[in-house]
Amino acid sequence: MKLFQQMLVAGATLSLLAPVAAQASDVVNLEEMNSYSRSKSKSSRLDSKTFINEVSEDIANLNGRVDGLEAKQNNFEAASFSDTTVLSGSAVFAATAVDGASKVTSVATESLQTMYTYTMDLNTSFTGDDNLYVRLRTGNGKVATDDGAEDPTATSHGSFYQKTAFYHTDTYSGGVDTLAVDKIWYTTPIGNSEKWTATIGPKIENYYMYAAPVSIYRPGFHKAFKLGSLSGAFGASTKQGFGVKYVADNGFAASTNIVSEGGATTAGLFTKEDGSKWDTMLAYTKDQYHVSLTLSQHDKDWSSYSYYATSAVKADSKADATAYAARAYWRPQESGTATPEVSVGYDVISFDGNASGKVDEASSYFVGLGWPDMFMDSDYIGLGFGQPLKSTATVGGGTAGDDALSPFLWELTYSFKPNDSITVIPTVFGGTDVVSGTDEDIFGAALTTKFKF
Repeated sequence: MKLFQQMLVAGATLSLLAPVAAQASDVVNLEEMNSYSRSKSKSSRLDSKTFINEVSEDIANLNGRVDGLEAKQNNFEAASFSDTTVLSGSAVFAATAVDGASKVTSVATESLQTMYTYTMDLNTSFTGDDNLYVRLRTGNGKVATDDGAEDPTATSHGSFYQKTAFYHTDTYSGGVDTLAVDKIWYTTPIGNSEKWTATIGPKIENYYMYAAPVSIYRPGFHKAFKLGSLSGAFGASTKQGFGVKYVADNGFAASTNIVSEGGATTAGLFTKEDGSKWDTMLAYTKDQYHVSLTLSQHDKDWSSYSYYATSAVKADSKADATAYAARAYWRPQESGTATPEVSVGYDVISFDGNASGKVDEASSYFVGLGWPDMFMDSDYIGLGFGQPLKSTATVGGGTAGDDALSPFLWELTYSFKPNDSITVIPTVFGGTDVVSGTDEDIFGAALTTKFKF
């Protein structure tokens, strides 16, 4: 601060005492200037001591203000909950109207429904390179589980319809209006390498430990489109797990991870009776494009990978299974043009041990087109569509239970930001053959508003 004061005094003094340069054509009479100077009264003479005293008073006032600001800053820092943790979060409001909801007896029978989620993300670093992630979430957007546990009147239609019509990208899967730890895990470098990282957590999903992002499509409403996927290999469940990831400088990356259900059951972790899901990914990513292949292996006791599947696939999915997922995306060099970003995905899953007539193989696909920055900065137009898991072969041949079905999901969405903290997302969506082969189609619209802090 003393240096700052000295600089102010010196600058002000120099500006007052700076000489005026005479042009070459001017004639300066030094004697006349001296006479003029002597004729002035003493009151008009520059008193450097008086000047410095006056400036010093202003500097003293400024110094007091700065000290006050520093005190307020210290009080704020003292009141903060942690100097290692960064808090961010969001609140999501969604209103959904669906034509066709009355065809299903479940919690999702209402054609008009509103929901919310409130999320707090806590990121804590202890070394500067590691991260402890905790997600706290609450909401009222829960739908019935696959077995109808949340609704005693739920029929065999299962969750495909329900999650098609009402499963928002930010829907909370816990107890309604109950704040809970929704995700928690810890990531740290392995040794001194920046390329190798390890992750472990009691509440995590496989795809949080993948080697690279697999899609750049931004879903407006359907959570089914979040990973460039409609179930298959990328189906997930929040359980305990751990994984290792390697990311090279040249774009290649690899990861392997396992998530186990045993901790919440009497089976125990990684026992014969435990249900687990093991994913291994190889990926190559550049600024404009990405390709990856993922091998996923499910135990027969794994409960929740077929969120978006026909009833036949869901009924026959309680078996050991091997799935393959291919993902790719591409984006143009410049946004705001008619050329869209493209994300594609294809999953195929084979079941081992099903009886004759049961599903032997099923597949799904997804295509997502996106146009960012079309009308203004940070806006986005998205068109996503695809087929949920459907049987492609049965054990012993013959017809599968969903042979007559042509399941299909789609959405058209637009998002824009009134400011940096608020995003508004209107979306229209639909589905065909979501329950049975007899005119079980839906059409809906959603208006979502996201508030970030």
